[in-house]
Amino acid sequence: MRLDRIGIIGSGLMGSGIAQVAAFCGVEVTLVDIDRARVEAGIAGIRKRLAREAERGRVSQADADAASDRLFGADDWETLGTLGDVDCVIEAVIEDHAAKTRIFRTLGEVCRNDALLASNTSSLPLSEMAAASGRPERVIGLHFFNPPWALKLVEVVSTASTTEETLADALAVCAKLGRVPVQVKDTPGFIANRLLVPFIFDAIDLLDSGVATADDIDNACKLGLNHTMGPLATADLIGLDTLKLIAESMFEEYGEPRFKAPTLLRRLVSLGHLGRKTGRGFFKYA
Repeated sequence: MRLDRIGIIGSGLMGSGIAQVAAFCGVEVTLVDIDRARVEAGIAGIRKRLAREAERGRVSQADADAASDRLFGADDWETLGTLGDVDCVIEAVIEDHAAKTRIFRTLGEVCRNDALLASNTSSLPLSEMAAASGRPERVIGLHFFNPPWALKLVEVVSTASTTEETLADALAVCAKLGRVPVQVKDTPGFIANRLLVPFIFDAIDLLDSGVATADDIDNACKLGLNHTMGPLATADLIGLDTLKLIAESMFEEYGEPRFKAPTLLRRLVSLGHLGRKTGRGFFKYA
């Protein structure tokens, strides 16, 4: 499929990160959020990251400027009318089933019939969003990883209704954006989170029971298991509120104790200590 114009719904870290990747790869991007301030903050963050990459010599200034020029914003959150003629839409809002389902219902009404409709969900059932769109054969999951501009992996999630053409188009999108796809069926947690979440929860339990400090737990994983980042720092990067929502979805689906959010995680979320985005989680950030 041709990918000249793409719509991204949600201008947070994931949405803006995917938008940055697309713009840098030559695609015109419309970034949509609930109000103009959020959209402008998302685009400003992208331009700041592009400028930093140019300053460090990782990309040319000309390429950074060209990517910046491909970014456009919209705040028509309710109608999504600005996405009526894009080739592909990627929804990247918070892991809230009702919000995502409503978005896909609207996309089914406003987008071109041949548009690829994708969700960046990391844990929620894709089939219900697909059904809400009224065109489930054109809906697929494209789960990017955080941060999207640095991590190449995308989990490509198919439902029972996803056609071979839609899967091929999704793989073409990954190729256009320079990402490496892995294919997976529509099951909560897919591959990475189904493995990662219980691992993080075991680390949280070690911390909460006083077996070791957060620093020592993460250093053990980095130096002993050759992980780039320890599990507790990874949780802070994901966002503890997002991690809790992922856990709730997986526990509801599987009913296995290993997917149940630990008490310490729930306490930190209640206190508003959500990780990097609030400056405090399992670690403190300047």
